[in-house]
Amino acid sequence: MSNAGDIASRFWNQPQKASEEEARERTFIDDIIQKDHIERLIRSHAGGIATAFDGGAGSGRFSIMLAQMGVRVVHFDISQPMIDAARARAAQSGVLDNMQFVHGRLEDLRAYRDRQFDMVLSIDSPISYTYPQHEAVIGNLIRLAGKKVIFSVASNMGWIPYLFNPAQKAQYILNKQDDDPFVRWTLDDALPALASFVPDMAAVRRTYARQMMADLTQMLQKHDEGQTQWPHTYAFMPDELRAIMAQSGARNIRLSGPGALSRCIPNEVLVNIMGNATMRREFLDFCFAYDTNPYCAGMGKDNLVACADV
Repeated sequence: MSNAGDIASRFWNQPQKASEEEARERTFIDDIIQKDHIERLIRSHAGGIATAFDGGAGSGRFSIMLAQMGVRVVHFDISQPMIDAARARAAQSGVLDNMQFVHGRLEDLRAYRDRQFDMVLSIDSPISYTYPQHEAVIGNLIRLAGKKVIFSVASNMGWIPYLFNPAQKAQYILNKQDDDPFVRWTLDDALPALASFVPDMAAVRRTYARQMMADLTQMLQKHDEGQTQWPHTYAFMPDELRAIMAQSGARNIRLSGPGALSRCIPNEVLVNIMGNATMRREFLDFCFAYDTNPYCAGMGKDNLVACADV
């Protein structure tokens, strides 16, 4: 019988996913902000780190960065196309000797011993895709860590606004002439449809209460019919994530919400900022300070980020 993990596996193993993921920072400003935020966190905690495990490492955005810093990294992912793309990028960067590539699911980390890695990462919501085993996955990831953990998960508070504005991504398009399929859909289909859009308040309340972005039973039925579904996603509340991590032994847990500030900035202003190198640097500096404020944790653009000692 299929399960949520099978849905995630089929979705992320689509051959085009690697190139789509690699293009995100060239296409959407919110992805630039989020990745910059995570990179700053990793670099600020990289002192004394010799080994790392990146669970759900994708096309290698952070695993390769760590390898370039001299860290020995296990790049672990559910998607073989993503691993293949990351391996090619690692070869181009000259860091293959610092990396091991493993195809697997976060639900099964039995091959790794307690405290095997100095730093453990899981970035861009792979934990959220492991529902209903998400709490056990968090515990196991923390089990592997000897010094630091950095997670980003889907944010319930951050995702709810999408239900009121399905064209919300239009705010973050870097170049409106971009031929990226999602850019084109957002501008040509989703944005014009807003004039007649009415939110489904029952769905809003249901999603907010259950913290699930879709009905698993319906998704499994479509999956078994051969359709490819977005991974079944569990969206966390800040206090909930903190409590789960604390129960698993994490200490000094710090939460943040990348993209919280950018939510209230018009696209035209964001594009102007990104087009000026000095302003872009100052803006990203301030975004990190603002979005790291604990009051912003739940209102990050998509993700809730946690950094902790173990």
